[in-house]
Amino acid sequence: MHPFDALSDVDLLARCRDGSDAAWNTLVRRYQRLIYTVPRRAGLSGEQAADVFQATFTRLFEHIDRIEDGSRVRAWLVTTAKRESLRLLDEARRTVDLAAERGGHDSDAGDGPEGDLLDRFAHPAPLTEDLLSDLQQQDRLRRALALLDDRARQFLELLFLQDEPLPYSEIAARLGIAEGSIGPTRARCLDKLRAALARL
Repeated sequence: MHPFDALSDVDLLARCRDGSDAAWNTLVRRYQRLIYTVPRRAGLSGEQAADVFQATFTRLFEHIDRIEDGSRVRAWLVTTAKRESLRLLDEARRTVDLAAERGGHDSDAGDGPEGDLLDRFAHPAPLTEDLLSDLQQQDRLRRALALLDDRARQFLELLFLQDEPLPYSEIAARLGIAEGSIGPTRARCLDKLRAALARL
């Protein structure tokens, strides 16, 4: 066990600001499993999850001096990972739309359905966005969610918009559905969300 493993997030963040590589590595190890979970639950591939992971910690490095409350770093990382995951989903949808406009075949889209494309879609490197872009994306997502029926909106909020990912068992209990139905329900609700985003 590394001595830094016993430090609080507040202390780790302070040492990261001072340039400690050991503190940074400890912080990444502490939350790497959690951050990988966010894009995987969004239905993204392992390669895409790695892109979200890299982009999330890149943004933390870039904004580390702006995080005043170190105890909130966990929630900050989860929120950033959600934004990156939603950006990939939205960009994949636009790629599908572009392929449809061109006659249904885009060089990156292949011949499979949209779900197949989402599994293959990945950036060669993470794209960084400034705070304004993040806020615009949040606003667009909020407006799209408002267009959904109550059931679909509640499902997506429980699955993706919590400070920390909820276990599938808890989501199923809150919604009164079987845990095994979460996957198909997620696919249907994401389809509805993509359609709502397309109308904005």
